[in-house]
Amino acid sequence: MSHPTSDAAIDFTEFRQGWRMLILAVAGVAVSINAALLYGFGTLVLPLEQAFGWSKSELQVSITFLFGGAVISLQLVGWFNLRHGMKRVTVISLILLSLGYLLTTQLTPSIWSLYLAFALLPIVGMGALAVTWTQLLSLWYERNRGLALAIGLSGTGLTAATIPRLLAWGIEQWDWRAAFVILALLNLLLLLPLTLLWFKVPGSDMSNQQHRGNKLPALQGMSFKEGMASRKFWTCNLALGLVISSIVGMVTSTVPMLQSRGLTASDASLIFSGFGVSLIFGRLLIGYLLDRHWPPGVAAISLALPAIGCLIYLSGTQDFMLLLSAAILVGFGAGAEFDIAAFLVARYFGLREYGRLFGVHQGLNTVASALAPLLFALLLSRTGSYSAMLLYSMACCLVGPLLLLTLGRAPRFSAQPLPALA
Repeated sequence: MSHPTSDAAIDFTEFRQGWRMLILAVAGVAVSINAALLYGFGTLVLPLEQAFGWSKSELQVSITFLFGGAVISLQLVGWFNLRHGMKRVTVISLILLSLGYLLTTQLTPSIWSLYLAFALLPIVGMGALAVTWTQLLSLWYERNRGLALAIGLSGTGLTAATIPRLLAWGIEQWDWRAAFVILALLNLLLLLPLTLLWFKVPGSDMSNQQHRGNKLPALQGMSFKEGMASRKFWTCNLALGLVISSIVGMVTSTVPMLQSRGLTASDASLIFSGFGVSLIFGRLLIGYLLDRHWPPGVAAISLALPAIGCLIYLSGTQDFMLLLSAAILVGFGAGAEFDIAAFLVARYFGLREYGRLFGVHQGLNTVASALAPLLFALLLSRTGSYSAMLLYSMACCLVGPLLLLTLGRAPRFSAQPLPALA
């Protein structure tokens, strides 16, 4: 199987065939719980603090429970997709997730009700996590896989640029409950109809009973056991785990950090919107380059950019343009991280067991993401400033990219059948 590595021209054949999947993936990623609730979390901090008296450090821990639930769901969703079909699992998950959001409006004064809700939401919505949308794109796109993943995953840029403002508007009009109602409606009225209309696995015959759940055709790549035994797999896990743990701190702390420096809520939100916009353009550029150049080299350069952003924040500047530049640099790296992970897993380990291997990879990254808020909350309470968190994030965005440079060439795979389904 050959892949173009130096031709600058884009082959649009795959885009003409799979444009519906691309739009669906953008919407799916934008509305997915790990994006919408993570990027919108900053707008909920003060309203929940005022409504229930919970401290900022207590609220920060809820992100740990969110990612903890995601760890469990990521280990289950690959198996469910293989056994029951991707489309069926996704549709059921969207319905259950919408109900889960609505039930979250009934939080009690105990902080543990929030923790429980954040832990259960990604489990009931497992089929609507980003792993589903990246697998769908990887099945539809081969020659332009990096660019397709970049476009699909740019949905998180839309999330960062729009969801906080949308949730803030709802909270201002009503109260904190409006945020969860809005998230439920986005899944129920936007994503569910698109999934019912467009979701399809390539090569499946929709008139054939065995494919009506969109089960996967035979694919190429390593077995699950081979992937788990690969040194390169664990190098990816460690390198990207370091980067994503630092990005989580930047995403959840940028707005309150800027407000603590005296910026207005409006200016802080505007700077964070710059983060979202750069996330989109960063993904598109990196996706284009991944298809044409050595992926680890492209990945290392892009994932090191947030370190420069952290350095600007550490300077203590209050200059709006410098702070906006820092947010853009962090957003550029944050935008590249997830599609780099999806691209590297598909390229270095194949699509045969993509769902389960990427699930393990994202599960481990999610553990790092879940532990990071605990560390950041501890550092914030002990030091009273964000400097320690910024130093940690800068170090991670330097060490992680260096590890990726050890991956070497990607292997070539011969066709392998999928394991038998029970």
